[in-house]
Amino acid sequence: MQSTAAAITMVRDDAFFLKAWLRHYGTMLGRENCYIVNHGRGAEVAALAQGCNIIGIPGDPHKNFDMKRWRLLNGLLSGLRSYYDHVIVGDVDELVAVDPALGVDLLGYLKDQPIRRVLTPLGLEVIHRIDLEDDSAEDQILGPRRHVRLAPHYSKPCVISQGTKVARGGHFTQASKLFAPDELYLFHLKFCDFPNYVATMNQRNAVTQEIGGTIKEVSIGRHWFAEARGEDKAVFDAFADLELRDGFDLAWVRKTMHDTWKPRGDTGFYQFDRPDYEVQYQLPERFSGVF
Repeated sequence: MQSTAAAITMVRDDAFFLKAWLRHYGTMLGRENCYIVNHGRGAEVAALAQGCNIIGIPGDPHKNFDMKRWRLLNGLLSGLRSYYDHVIVGDVDELVAVDPALGVDLLGYLKDQPIRRVLTPLGLEVIHRIDLEDDSAEDQILGPRRHVRLAPHYSKPCVISQGTKVARGGHFTQASKLFAPDELYLFHLKFCDFPNYVATMNQRNAVTQEIGGTIKEVSIGRHWFAEARGEDKAVFDAFADLELRDGFDLAWVRKTMHDTWKPRGDTGFYQFDRPDYEVQYQLPERFSGVF
């Protein structure tokens, strides 16, 4: 039994991402250290997450749903911090991992990390280069997918070992010092698989219609709902146009994070600038199989 780290997420359906989340955190941390809020009490989520700590909540439409969601997640985070050194909190399509060059997985890494701080992994969006990558990502994502684009929006302060509040969406905390370790990454998976992207878009919009709420009242991860969805394949075709940078040295991105670190107005939260970088990298071979 380990008490170094726990992971928390909230999910509604989304079997593809939940399976990846469970393969990653369930295997590494132990399912007994994984906490899943089952929004709508879905039977498939409950079946997939057997052995985890499952909290079922109603799936009815709620005004200010995202605010209430993060109120719940903050409460769980605050409570679990009393029992674990580190708590990882985020959406089900976000996975935190360390660079395999370190020779340890995330749990091994966190065992050696000081507590009473917030760690901010560098955000990378895994993209499916449909012009280059034909293999399925159903059972393993990194390997079949090797391309990532910089995603500062997903450089989230999500590994928590001090008392702090996380802002709605998970993008900011009230921790005044930035810790962004060179070896820590957050991989966002929305665009990691074209067939799943189409299926998920269809499913989430169907749920919205079925339960009769608005997107803001029912959706986990509102970034999935485009008011003007457009043509799905064109979204993925456009990844080929992103500038492909050589190597995998991202120290300059972390330097920008540190250089622009400041209070977020008078909200009590802190932030760094999150510019749009129209660039992509190919992950080194050592990342294959991390999840």
